[in-house]
Amino acid sequence: MNNAPMTDHHHGKHYTELPKGSVLAVFAGLIVAMIAATLDQTIVSTALPTIVGDLGGVDQMLWVTTAYVLTATVVMPVYGKVGDLIGRKGLFIFALVLFTAGSVVCALASNMGMLIVGRGIQGLGGGGLMILAQAIIADVVPARSRGKYMGAMGVAFVLPMLAGPLLGGLFTDHLSWHWAFWINVPLSIVAAVAAVFFLPKPRHKESLASFDVWGTVFSSAAVVMLVLATSWGGVEYDWDSPQIIGLFVGVVVTSVLFVLVERRAKTPLMPLFIFKNRTFVLSTLAGLFVMFALMASMSYLPTFFQIVHGMNATTAGYMEIPMSVVYLVSSLVSGFLVSRNGRYKKLMIVSFALVIVGLVAMTSITQDTSVVLIVGGFLLILGFGMGLSFEILVLIVQNEFPASEVGTVTAATNFFREVGTTLGASVAGAIFTSGLTRALSEKLAGFGGTESLGVDANSITPGIVHMLPDELQRALGGAYTDALVPMFAAMVPMAIIGLVLMFLLKEKPLAKEGGSDVAGL
Repeated sequence: MNNAPMTDHHHGKHYTELPKGSVLAVFAGLIVAMIAATLDQTIVSTALPTIVGDLGGVDQMLWVTTAYVLTATVVMPVYGKVGDLIGRKGLFIFALVLFTAGSVVCALASNMGMLIVGRGIQGLGGGGLMILAQAIIADVVPARSRGKYMGAMGVAFVLPMLAGPLLGGLFTDHLSWHWAFWINVPLSIVAAVAAVFFLPKPRHKESLASFDVWGTVFSSAAVVMLVLATSWGGVEYDWDSPQIIGLFVGVVVTSVLFVLVERRAKTPLMPLFIFKNRTFVLSTLAGLFVMFALMASMSYLPTFFQIVHGMNATTAGYMEIPMSVVYLVSSLVSGFLVSRNGRYKKLMIVSFALVIVGLVAMTSITQDTSVVLIVGGFLLILGFGMGLSFEILVLIVQNEFPASEVGTVTAATNFFREVGTTLGASVAGAIFTSGLTRALSEKLAGFGGTESLGVDANSITPGIVHMLPDELQRALGGAYTDALVPMFAAMVPMAIIGLVLMFLLKEKPLAKEGGSDVAGL
């Protein structure tokens, strides 16, 4: 096997040249691992009501999702840094083992505590799978050809988004919800086998003695407090309560400490020089905004379709499929275009312009807007726009740095994306929940207030709504619509900032493999 390190002279980047068959085998293994990690976030969504009902923990529902996202976000930069220090092969297999162990704990869970712990363990592995998969591609594929592979990785990200809710529903209805977790075991084994046999051995190993412990502690603390503040604010505690204010102060303090520690660290977790790279900052911020908007727009639409349009859970899940499909197509198209001509700036501008159009369109929804227009019009524009930039923003960042830092910068940019994902879900939840409380009291005033529902407003389920008299159903539909629209309105300024950032990008042609034959030169 020819594992000769090739150098791209223009950028001085090393990557390990593998035979074509080995690259494809490695790639297949990475794809399976990414599918498992992503499937895990979506398959649970449709099974969740049944799971928490079964384990008697509806009030702890939030934590089934949060535990996974939280641990995954916290470990991302750690995997990136350790991978750069000691190589990624063993680390990737370790992440797979952790992920599988967590899946088994979840599948065997007999109470909510055990389920939440299992989800946390899964996240500790899953966070590594995402980061390492993208960095390993950079190890074995030169930048110019990487667009195609990254585009296909977009597929590995979106495919489970499509299949997850559906599989979750099928398992829950026909087998049992435990299968939503058991399915990860065979997938992880396939990925591990591919990694063991086809991944090249790491060439250089440095000591872990120089690992940045304090940087890890402070960045983790900041993220945990940020997630708690945005998840609890307006739900468990008022936004102006001492608890929430205290958490936000904690975020600021630990972030400042993190910066101070990184300036001194021998091998910093996130070297501060990467923030001096203008392209890194612009692309990473833009990526954060895209993930924020994606999570926020996907989170409450199924609820909206169930309450306002009277769909069942599975049908409401199907409503997001067209958006995911165009997301997938545009991710592949942008990967192909960037690989072919090595240029990306205009594409990124188009991407954010489309996201703005889609979000603005979503703010015009009333409860009489047809589902066909929402799903086949507004959401398609939004999905296509987001897909164009999704993988390419990572590629742009990787193209700015030498190979020895690819893991660190990929992890850093993804770390901020995950923060965007987490904040998107929690901020959207806060806007929606507070808006709904207000809208319910307004819309139901004429019917004698929320008492007219016959149940506590917090216990409203689609099933209960569908049994109410027509005019009450309509009033409730109006309240849910009024709660949804401000959420999309809040995303518009973020997308506009994203567009401005893309105009500020300085385009640097993508590296080709041999000599100085770089795109466009």
